[in-house]
Formats: sequence, structure tokens, C-alpha cells
Amino acid sequence: MREGKVGRSRREPDVIGWREIVALPELGVTGMRAKIDTGARTSAIHADQQEVFERETRRWVRFRVPGSRYHRDMRIEAPIFDERLIKNTSGIPEQRLVIETLLVLGRHRWHVEVSLANRENMGLDMILGRTAIRNRRVLVNPGKSFLAGKPVELKQPSDRLRSAVLVPVE
Repeated sequence: MREGKVGRSRREPDVIGWREIVALPELGVTGMRAKIDTGARTSAIHADQQEVFERETRRWVRFRVPGSRYHRDMRIEAPIFDERLIKNTSGIPEQRLVIETLLVLGRHRWHVEVSLANRENMGLDMILGRTAIRNRRVLVNPGKSFLAGKPVELKQPSDRLRSAVLVPVE
């Protein structure tokens, strides 16, 4: 043991399951089932009807997150963080828009990059890739689900997304 480290213990990482309930409060998502996938580099959310537009000299995207039995149908507008080639589940690269938003997983919260993808044929509306959980003091137990509990509500909303807009569903 190194000198000066006696008596100190590092906080143990929290264990999460391969499926968890997450919130994306800046997008108005209070609860969504997500697959935690350490084999995927990038996180993705099921989004259709994507439309790129400009707002105050910045590129934005308007999209719909189709409702499921776990959350309602949502129309969202958010600033585009990036656009990049991302391999889909078949390993074929696709050009995707990427946004940055706050993620809440149990008691943890941090900003993540999320690509907008067609996940229509997937079991869960969101995939949380390894880049999103890297250096976050969590370990994934692939044999368990929903270990983190429901996302803890925020006391103060973040302004980092800079005016993401929830568009009323018609």
C-alpha cells in the first residue's frame, strides 16, 4: 500500500443492470426504459420525423419520440451537437444527428451525447453506450435489471441545452 493512503477507502461504484429506467429532463422525458450496452460506443434514442432547421444561426433538429407503454408521444426541438457516421446494430454505418442532453440514472446525472436513430424494431427506445457511462463509477451487471431505481428528480433544471423545446403533440 502506498504511503499516505492508509485508512482511506475509495467509494465503491454503483451496480446497474442491463436495463434501467432513465430520464432526459431537458427533453421532457421523465421515464424511459434504456438498454445499457457496453458493446455500443454511442448512445441512441428512437426518433422519427427528423427535420433540420436554423434558429439564431445555429442548426437545430425537430423530431418525434413515439410513445410507448412507458412514456407518451413527444415532439422535441433541440440544438444539433454533431453529425457523424455511426454503425447500426447490423454494423452498417449510418449518418446520424447527435444532440447533447442531461441523463438521470438513479441518483446519478450527467450530460451525454445521444444519436437520433430508428429503433422501431428494437425492444427498448434508448440504448446507453459505453462512452456515456465511462468514468461514471458504475458497473453493469448483465444478469440483473432495474437496479438503479427510478431517476431522482432534479431540484433545478439545467440550462445547458439552451432552449430545447417540447412541441405540443397535435
